[in-house]
Amino acid sequence: MDIGLTTLDEKDVEKHISMAQSLVTKMIVLEAASGKSKTEIAGTRRRFISTVSTAGSRTSREVELAKTLLALTPGDTMLSPAQHNILFKTRRALAVALAVSDLFAKNTGLDALRSRNASSALQGADADRYRVLLEASAYVSAFTAAAYLHQSVEGAGEAANDIEAPEYNFNTPQDALKAFVAGLEVAVTTSSGDSGLQTHVRAFVDEALEDLLTRKSRFSGLGTFEDIHLRLESDGFEINGFDVAPGAKSKPLVMSFKKPNEIIGNHIAKYQSMKLAKMLMAYDFDRQLNPFVELGGFLFTFIGDGAPGTGKTILIQMIAGLVNDYCQMAGYGFTYENFGVDQISSYQGKSGQNCKQFVSNVLNTRTIGFGTVDDIDQVAAKRSDDRASAGQQEVTGVLMESFAGASTVIRGNCTFGMFSNYPENVDDALRQRAGARWLVDGPQSQDDYVDIFVLLAGKNHSIPLGDHDLFDAQQIEKAVATVYEQHNKPQEEGLLKVFESFTKDNKLKTMNDVGTYLHMIKIAEPRFTGRAIKNVTDAIKMRAMDVDLPDEWFEKPEDFVHKPYDEKKAMIEELRGPFSIDMVMQEINRYADSEFRYTDKSDNAAVDEIIRRERQREKAVDEIAAMKQDGRWGK
Repeated sequence: MDIGLTTLDEKDVEKHISMAQSLVTKMIVLEAASGKSKTEIAGTRRRFISTVSTAGSRTSREVELAKTLLALTPGDTMLSPAQHNILFKTRRALAVALAVSDLFAKNTGLDALRSRNASSALQGADADRYRVLLEASAYVSAFTAAAYLHQSVEGAGEAANDIEAPEYNFNTPQDALKAFVAGLEVAVTTSSGDSGLQTHVRAFVDEALEDLLTRKSRFSGLGTFEDIHLRLESDGFEINGFDVAPGAKSKPLVMSFKKPNEIIGNHIAKYQSMKLAKMLMAYDFDRQLNPFVELGGFLFTFIGDGAPGTGKTILIQMIAGLVNDYCQMAGYGFTYENFGVDQISSYQGKSGQNCKQFVSNVLNTRTIGFGTVDDIDQVAAKRSDDRASAGQQEVTGVLMESFAGASTVIRGNCTFGMFSNYPENVDDALRQRAGARWLVDGPQSQDDYVDIFVLLAGKNHSIPLGDHDLFDAQQIEKAVATVYEQHNKPQEEGLLKVFESFTKDNKLKTMNDVGTYLHMIKIAEPRFTGRAIKNVTDAIKMRAMDVDLPDEWFEKPEDFVHKPYDEKKAMIEELRGPFSIDMVMQEINRYADSEFRYTDKSDNAAVDEIIRRERQREKAVDEIAAMKQDGRWGK
């Protein structure tokens, strides 16, 4: 999808207000005749249905949405606030839809064909193309109107189940919008006064959108609109092709945030988390792009693994807290969502829909987003696991497509983190879609354990500290440098053997040496594929962009985050430096260590399971022998 942004001008909408007003005031529509009576049976909300077939016949109907809304409160000659809200937003939706159809006509050449057809009727291929584009324009207008109301009207209460989709007419944009308003009026008449008005309108809009999306394949002229990224700034309305209809506004985030100084150990994970939070804030809302995506080093997906209790949850709370504080400073919206086991449904396809909605909410280009999948080994199943539910398999497919699929577009406004105590149980292909691997192993050294005990113990005591420099080991630059240096040599036994075999005859000095080392790793670990190499090179680029954006840039919005895209990019480029061969070795070892660690843990788990079964078998053999000896076996 094209990452360019098209801004819809307010004056383009205003010129359609009079037409939109006429559509909500009074119009005539031609509909298929219905055998259902227009008058309710006394004492019920049901209508008489004739036994005489009316199939194929059509009838005209007056549609007066404004008058229908007013009739919801008999005896009152003025619209209530709820009724006026629906009427105004509907008129606005129709005007925006007509403006978008004009833009579509301009981009596809429909406007030129329309002008030629007005002077003399088109013939042959031109006539066919004119008809195709006109129908597509009508479809686009109906979709835009429905999408606008979907974004601006929030449904409350139990969803209505007696709502039907409009009887669309796609001859022209005006015909499509007439059908949309006619269907909306029917939905309004079924609501029980103002109390159920919004719920019925939202249910109708959802039904209309679903119906439109099922028809999309019938229109051959929609290719241009598929790639559009359009925004109406005054209303905050946005359309991204037909990918996802704009959703409801997100609820305020409620979370117990953590500060970096409340995390002991996990130095690299903490350091990269702090950098990632600042990277997200470099996103430019006008350009819809982050300079780090263009320059390299942006982290779209990562996976954190470690034993239970090592700090994965507080790492999530720290990242969310940092980004939330930065967004409040800049006046940006912040979207945080977690996808968990409670969103796995027993209904076929529902789990995949839930996961797709989760991804879409975080990807929302109008906000800064952070999405997490905690305990991903329980949520997303290995494709080879026959015991996994269909819902888990659906989630795996959606995440794989969303994180590195053919239609994935990384704009740099959001990041996704996957966390697990047992990453070896995650599907190999999904795990390799994580651009970075963070080992969340908690406190490790003696100094770490002293620091964490002092931090958690609080100050309600008089116990002396002793011979210890409190929190000196947590100085981030010093701690990270030490941890990175540890990766000059591999940490896992399997990779260490490959490293020793390589260094016996080679030294890592040239690109050829790097390729040779990577190939040797591939021979030892078949899962070290081309995608793994991409993740390694991305990590190296991130190290090259290992620029800790100065804290003073984030004190006031005008210092950095509100600057134009090109200025932000130039400021970041000034801090960037080249990467070294040492960085290359460290990042190869860091990533490959994780693959060997996952393989070893998986193999060890399998071995433990075999040993457990063998012990059970031996115990069973002994018990069977005892039962035979006592004469109890044949009973």
